Order: sequence, then C-alpha cells, then structure tokens
Amino acid sequence: MTTILVTGGTGVLGRPVTERLRAAGHDVRVLSRHAQPYAVDLVAGGSGLDTAVAGVDTIVHCMTSPRGGDEKATANLIAAARRAGVRHLVYISIVGVDRVPFRYYRSKLAVERLVEESGLGWTTLRATQFHDLLVMLFQILAKPPVMMLPAGVSDQPVAVAEVADRLAELAVGAPAGRMDDMGGPEILTFPELAHAYLAATGRRRRLLNVPLFGKAYRGFRDGGHLTPERAVGKGTFGEYLAERFGSTKGR
Repeated sequence: MTTILVTGGTGVLGRPVTERLRAAGHDVRVLSRHAQPYAVDLVAGGSGLDTAVAGVDTIVHCMTSPRGGDEKATANLIAAARRAGVRHLVYISIVGVDRVPFRYYRSKLAVERLVEESGLGWTTLRATQFHDLLVMLFQILAKPPVMMLPAGVSDQPVAVAEVADRLAELAVGAPAGRMDDMGGPEILTFPELAHAYLAATGRRRRLLNVPLFGKAYRGFRDGGHLTPERAVGKGTFGEYLAERFGSTKGR
C-alpha cells in the first residue's frame, strides 16, 4: 500500500482519481482548500501543507485554476515535497500548452517546467479537454438565442474517467517523465459539437461562427490543442451527452 496525496482531490478529475486509488487499496489523502483534515490553500502554503505531505510517497497534482496562481501553488507544493522526501510527483497538463499562446496554457507550461526541474521523480501527462468543460461552455453560449462559436476551431474531447484511470495507473508506477499525450477518440468542429449539445438538451439555437483575433485564437484554429496521432480515448462526446442528459440524439 502506498500513501498518495491528491491535490484538487474534490475536483472534476481529482475526485475520480482519488476513488480509483482508494479502491486499489492505497492510503489516499485529499488536499483542497476546504477538505478536512488537509484543508490547505496551496498558493498560501504554510505548516498545513507540510502536515499534508509528511509521510507521502506520491503526489498527484490535479489542482489548477484558470484565474491564476498555479505556479506559486506548485512551487510551494514542490518545496514541501522536497522537505518530506516525496518519491514521485505526477502532474496533469493540457495538450498544446507549448503550441497555443493562451494565458492559462502558458501557466500550465510553466508548471510543467517547475515539475521537471524540481529534483523529484516526476511524471507529466497531457490530455485534451474534458467532455464536462465543453458542456459548461455550451451552457453559457446557449443562453442567448444565437450561439456564437469561434470560427474554424475544432476540439478533441476526452472522458474524464479515462484520464483518471491513466493518472491512477501512473501514480502507482515509477517516475516516467513526459508521457504520450492522451486525446479523445474524435475531432469535431465546434458547430458539430454544439449541434450535438443542443440535440441532447432539446434546445434550438441558431449558430453563428465568429472569426476572432490574436495569437491564441490562431493557435486553436491551427489545431495546436489537438493530438490526432494520440486519439486513444474511447468514450465519445455523443455518448457522454446521452449518459448525462438521457438522450440518444447527441452525436
């Protein structure tokens, strides 16, 4: 049995990772800002972080925030891990962080470098966007009568459960460095994805493809966030929609 700390262990990815590791018999600690007994703000750090990390063999670092702070949080985590003699740090990143100059992606890339230079044994896995994230986006975009979509952009969503399976597998293995990317089974345009969402939720909206500007948009339009050669996921967006909304109309 291994003692494993999962940061962001109450989140969309961290929760299923925690469930899988516990089911396999490991002693798993969940670290988040509000989860006792290891309620720690990683950005602030402090003695509570040292307590959470003490005696831990492996850390699975799922905590992230698009609002910022990931680099400071990871630096604090790495410092505590060094003091505790942690053997293995596993980090989940995003496909394309080195190709799309999006602010959040730049932060994720900076965290990757912190992990690589930490002096700890490390493993990094990059995955494409989760099905859940697309639904969250479409819920916002579908509020007006016209859904405005970024013109010329496609996506390759992957099932969070499959990424959780892979992270749990990596967590109990030896440090392996940068792993092969993990992408969903199909690449669909935003109109195709939006139509599937609308059909599954029984909504009607007119779609409008809107050209955007800037280097980040060009990166997404050029497919920098996709990994067609690593389409290893099995669950499709349509299957996710059917399971979540009880519809078989989604693509």
